[in-house]
Amino acid sequence: MDHHSFLASGSQQNQRCQSLSKKTLYTQIAEAKRNSESDIENTYLRSCALKLAQQGDYIEAIALLSQLIDNHPDNAVNYNNRGLIYFQSGDSQKALYDYNTAMQLNPKLASAYNNRANYYAAAGELVAALSDYDQALDLNPRHVRAWINRGITLRELGQYAEAIENFETVLLFGQLQGHIWAERGRTYHLWGDWNCAIADYYRSLTHLTSLDTSQDISAYRLRLQLESWLNELLNPYVN
Repeated sequence: MDHHSFLASGSQQNQRCQSLSKKTLYTQIAEAKRNSESDIENTYLRSCALKLAQQGDYIEAIALLSQLIDNHPDNAVNYNNRGLIYFQSGDSQKALYDYNTAMQLNPKLASAYNNRANYYAAAGELVAALSDYDQALDLNPRHVRAWINRGITLRELGQYAEAIENFETVLLFGQLQGHIWAERGRTYHLWGDWNCAIADYYRSLTHLTSLDTSQDISAYRLRLQLESWLNELLNPYVN
């Protein structure tokens, strides 16, 4: 009797385990679905915030990112993105706070170091900026914008040869070449090598003209800047 009871009990236990396994599986699937939906929603909100910022609607962009931060206070990327928009809107102190928070949450987030370096560069703290650009590149050696910004900072420090070497290195990655040629040309310009400067300016303008820059504000502004730099060289006595 005990033997049969044991078998019956075992069968019931197996049924319970199977039922539990099914419930656990269903729970895991449901949770995974919720997490997936949450990730999609977060990605969508983040994308909307960045688009709003590109359109100059900083208040709404910051509100969306603040909502994301409230929902996910440990997400360093959201702090970094909000800091970038604060910086673009002119609120540099809030930007710095968000960059620092992002780095505390994720000390390996290269873009946060690049963004904080931009803050330091804008404030004229070029040595501090260079240190952060170096840290960003230590974490991500292929961070093209950090390379470009580092070259600009070296130029601002009067280290023209190092700046040129920096730009030549980042050209090897094959990205944002129009921007790199423009900044290398400006470095040659300030260094006194006007032939190389003009060659790089025209190279950059040709590259940018081949692109659709109507939706790229930074590229459009760069074209205007290039025309101004070229005018300095070709018409030095014109005010």
